[in-house]
Amino acid sequence: MAARLTKTERAYARKVKDAVQLLFFKHHRLPGVRGWELRKELGSDWRNVLDVLDKQLKPLDLQVTRAFDEPDVVEPTSAQLQDARYYVTLRGTVDQKVAKTIGWRIDDIAGLAVSVAYLISKQGKAPRADVERVLEEKLPGWRVKLNVDRYVQQGYLGADEQGVMYLDWRSRAEIDTKKLVDLVVGFGKKDREAQP
Repeated sequence: MAARLTKTERAYARKVKDAVQLLFFKHHRLPGVRGWELRKELGSDWRNVLDVLDKQLKPLDLQVTRAFDEPDVVEPTSAQLQDARYYVTLRGTVDQKVAKTIGWRIDDIAGLAVSVAYLISKQGKAPRADVERVLEEKLPGWRVKLNVDRYVQQGYLGADEQGVMYLDWRSRAEIDTKKLVDLVVGFGKKDREAQP
């Protein structure tokens, strides 16, 4: 017979369920919710609820991810935590078979990887025209503007008023930039070794 839960355990179980519903579904075209929304729905112990949920997601190779609007936040303040976006991402990597089912074409993913790698090589910022020029070498011309717009709309890339692009919150939260750079450098090295 299963052990009965205490009133506190039942309350936490309900809050974890509510957190799952908030984090797994898109709100306003973007995944997840802001910290202040979680606090409003889950109460003042919302961060503890997220910790419990994160532990429960670990066997499924998922995790609760926090993304700040500002880059390079090291010691977040309470206000920054409440303004951050929280959502569920993979802990590990996706194999090629599963990648085909996530709603992105392989060339769209490759275009994002090229865009992110290019921006990293330019210390995180470059004019949109330059990013599009690099993509035109890899993708059909008519897809370049559509892809860049999609990357911006979904929070992977951002652009300021002058048209300078940068890595936005979702790239900082979801992409292992060190691993991406290592892959790009590795491919470049193989290409150079293959040349006569």
